[in-house]
Amino acid sequence: MTVMGAPLLRDLVAKYRCIYPSEDSAFDGDGYVLTVREDRTLNYLEHRNMVSREIVFTPPDCVAHLTSKSKFGRLGLSFLNSVKVHSGFVGRLALELVNLSNERTPITIRQGDPLIHIEFMRREGPPEPYSGRYMFQFMDDGESSMYVDTLSKGFPELFRREDLERRARERVVVEG
Repeated sequence: MTVMGAPLLRDLVAKYRCIYPSEDSAFDGDGYVLTVREDRTLNYLEHRNMVSREIVFTPPDCVAHLTSKSKFGRLGLSFLNSVKVHSGFVGRLALELVNLSNERTPITIRQGDPLIHIEFMRREGPPEPYSGRYMFQFMDDGESSMYVDTLSKGFPELFRREDLERRARERVVVEG
């Protein structure tokens, strides 16, 4: 597997909305820097799930990996998620964070703060798209419909429209 540079990722974003919405300034050469939907303060030892502002779609021939920005790591914020986004997944990411500050002080993350790097890599072998219950998570009806169209038209051999529509209706909509 090879990490895609920003020019290749920009092409995927233009073609499939792999990151939506996207901003040119958030491409960082080896990927993209995700932000969160809302401001949140984590007290010492507090664990919270935060949701990415951006929707992520990992094409079936790719896998994405996440790493936290060192700015927040230096403050003591720890990122607990597994660091993989499955091929074929589409949705906002639930970012599991905990404040482990040595100073035991609160850490505030604001909407728009650069928080998580996402890097896309080409995977080898036949595609096996994500089939779990978190497909289309934290997306509204319009966003889900947009991606049902993108997936069923762009990858008709892997994604049946009827199945995608059912999964969009059953999506996780409440933050946990």
